[in-house]
Amino acid sequence: MSDMVSLDLVQSVVDAQKDLVAIFHNDEIIMTNKAFNNFFAVSSCAQYKTDFGLFVNNFVPHPSYFNKDKIEADETWFDAIVRMPELERIVSMMTPSYEPHAFSVAIDNSVDEYSIVTFSDITQTLIKRIMIDNHANMDIQSGAYAKEYFVHVAQSYEDAARFNEKILGSIVIHADKKDASDLGNDSDMLNALVSHFRSSIRQDDMLTRWSSNAFVLVFLVDSEANAMRMFEKLQGVIAHDNIEELQCQLSLHIQEKNEDINSLIRRFDA
Repeated sequence: MSDMVSLDLVQSVVDAQKDLVAIFHNDEIIMTNKAFNNFFAVSSCAQYKTDFGLFVNNFVPHPSYFNKDKIEADETWFDAIVRMPELERIVSMMTPSYEPHAFSVAIDNSVDEYSIVTFSDITQTLIKRIMIDNHANMDIQSGAYAKEYFVHVAQSYEDAARFNEKILGSIVIHADKKDASDLGNDSDMLNALVSHFRSSIRQDDMLTRWSSNAFVLVFLVDSEANAMRMFEKLQGVIAHDNIEELQCQLSLHIQEKNEDINSLIRRFDA
């Protein structure tokens, strides 16, 4: 097999990977895959080398991530990052439009003088972990998920729907007290409302406090008909005695063909 055919075969293999892949000879980057090129908005490894300087300059100099400040004299960044515990081998890199992403880094040095580096995007997972560690995933007053948390993990939720060949259903719940007093500061009533709805939904469904007196339930469903069944079920739930002091209005929003999660979210406030 000729060297050219071998290179074409390697290129085809790395292009099939969803993660960013770069191959280095010593310290020089010599091959990148499509995912890598798309992230840096270049057409090829050659253009990347022309448009960008030293590879380590891509690493955001934030103390929470590996960056060039953590490289000791006379060692490569490969050597420096593998000294760290595996769970801490994380870098942050920005797209040309200055959108930061976090990547876990895996390095294969099984071939002398060559390093195959895989960057797996863990942005959503990392944000989720940080917010949970800081108890920022929950709305304290109501016990529902916080809106900021949902917005951060929404892309992962959409990915789960696509992977399971399902669509996203959502129900917006507007609640008000019948005596016209402020529901937004009544933690007992908010908790009762959330607990009431939680008893009728699945563990993986996301009930999020969207505003002072509004909640959004997002769930995976295999058909519009089943989304409507969930809507009808919750309509029955709001008549329960535990929330008789409240009046609730529900609206159903089902993900349309080729609609992304961000577009669906915009409809919650429409």
